Amino acid sequence: MADKVKVTLVKSTIAALPKHKKTVEALGLKKVNSTNELPNNAATQGMIFQVKHLVKVEEI
Repeated sequence: MADKVKVTLVKSTIAALPKHKKTVEALGLKKVNSTNELPNNAATQGMIFQVKHLVKVEEI
C-alpha cells in the first residue's frame, strides 16, 4: 500500500449533496481538475469512498 494518494476532482460539485461538497472541500479540492496529495490512511480512504463518483485517485 502506498504512503500517499493523489486525488483529482474530475466532476463538478454543483449538483452534489451538501455533505459531498464539504467532503471535497475537506480533501483540499476547489475546482475541476485540481489535485492534492494526501496521506493514505483510514480517514482519507473514507472521505474518498464517499465522493468516489466525483474524484480520480492514484497511488504515489
